[in-house]
Amino acid sequence: MQSSFDTTLIHAGATTDPRTGAVNTPIYQTSTYAQDELGKHKGYEYSRTKNPTRDGIESLIAECEGGKYGFAFASGMAALGTILSLFKSGDCLIISQNVYGGTFRILDKVFNNFGIVYKIVDTRDLDALNSALTPEVKAVLIESPANPLLSVTPLAKVAEICRKKGVLSIVDNTFMTPYLQQPLKLGIDIVVHSATKYLGGHSDLVAGLVVVDDESLAERIGFLQNSIGGVLAPFDSFLLIRGMKTLGLRMQRHCENALFLAEALSEHKAVEKVYYPGLKGDSEYEAQSSQARGGGGMLSFILKPEYDYRIFFKSTRIIVLAESLGGVESLLCHPASMTHASIPKDLRESMGIAENLIRLSVGIEYKKDLLEDLCQAIDKSRA
Repeated sequence: MQSSFDTTLIHAGATTDPRTGAVNTPIYQTSTYAQDELGKHKGYEYSRTKNPTRDGIESLIAECEGGKYGFAFASGMAALGTILSLFKSGDCLIISQNVYGGTFRILDKVFNNFGIVYKIVDTRDLDALNSALTPEVKAVLIESPANPLLSVTPLAKVAEICRKKGVLSIVDNTFMTPYLQQPLKLGIDIVVHSATKYLGGHSDLVAGLVVVDDESLAERIGFLQNSIGGVLAPFDSFLLIRGMKTLGLRMQRHCENALFLAEALSEHKAVEKVYYPGLKGDSEYEAQSSQARGGGGMLSFILKPEYDYRIFFKSTRIIVLAESLGGVESLLCHPASMTHASIPKDLRESMGIAENLIRLSVGIEYKKDLLEDLCQAIDKSRA
C-alpha cells in the first residue's frame, strides 16, 4: 500500500506533456486560449475557469486522497472560504475545538455577517456531537489532529453520524496529508488542505486544495471556484506538483523526528506536558493509530512555570520562530499570539490553549541537532 502511494505521488495527475513529451508538467502561463471558431475550443477558454497546469495538481491530489474531483486555490483560506460558500443564511456549522485561528476568524468575522453561524463542540465526544446536530446544522468541520493540541476525532464514526443526519462532513487534512490519512476512505464528504504546508513542503508557495468524491458536490464546488475566482496560479501549481513528488520521503522523516523529540521532551525535567498523538501513552494515541499511519510532524508542549517561554522563543539557534508549518525546516510557534490570536483569550483558555503553550513543526534536519537546540534554549529560559 505504502510503496504504491509513493509511486502515485510521482506519476499521478497530468505528468508527461502530450505535445512535447516533457516529463514535467509545463507551466501554462496564459490567461486565455485561442478558439477555432465560435463555440469550438480545445477544452480551455479562460485560466480562471481551467488551466492545464492547475489540472495537473487537481488530478494529482484527487488520486492521492482517493477521490474523483480535485480543486486548487490560491490559499488554504481561499479553499475553505469557497467550501463555506456552499451554505446559506440560517445554516449552522459545527467546528471542532482547537481549530486553526483562521478558520475561526472566517466563520466569526466574515460568514457570520451573512447569517451562517457556528457551534464549537468537542467532536471526540460523539454523544455531544449527536446532541448538537439540530436541524439548522448543515455541516461538521473537523481538524484531526486538531491545531494546536493535536486532539483526534474518530473520523469514520463522525462520517456515519453525519450521513444518518443528512449533514456534510468536512475534514481539514493539512496536518496528516493523504500520506498518513485519507478521510474520504473513512466516509468523509469533503477534504480540505492548506497545501502551503506539507504538500508544498518547502515554505515557498501558498496554496489550498479540496477533494470530493460526489459528482453533484463537485459541480457545486466547481461553480463556486470559477465564480469566486480564488484559483491557484500556473507557476504555483507547478511548484506544488514538484513538492508533492517528495511528500512520502519527507513525511517519513517528519514523523521519525517528531516521535524522537516527543519522547525526549516527555522525559525532560522542564516540560510539564507534551501533546503528540504518535506517542505511546498519549491520550490520543489509540484513536490516531486506528485511522492514520503515523503521528505526523507536529507536536506541542508546555514548559513548567519556572521556565520563561518568552526567553525560550528567543534562544533557539536552528529552529526558527515563524508562522506556518510543514516545511523542511523546523518552525516554532506561539499559538496564543500567532495562529490563534484571533480567538478571544477566554475562549482560547477554555480550549486549553495556554499562554505558555509552544507548538513545534518538526522539520527534516538531523534529529539530534534539533533536540540539542531545544535543550539549550530550555536551559536558557530557566527563570
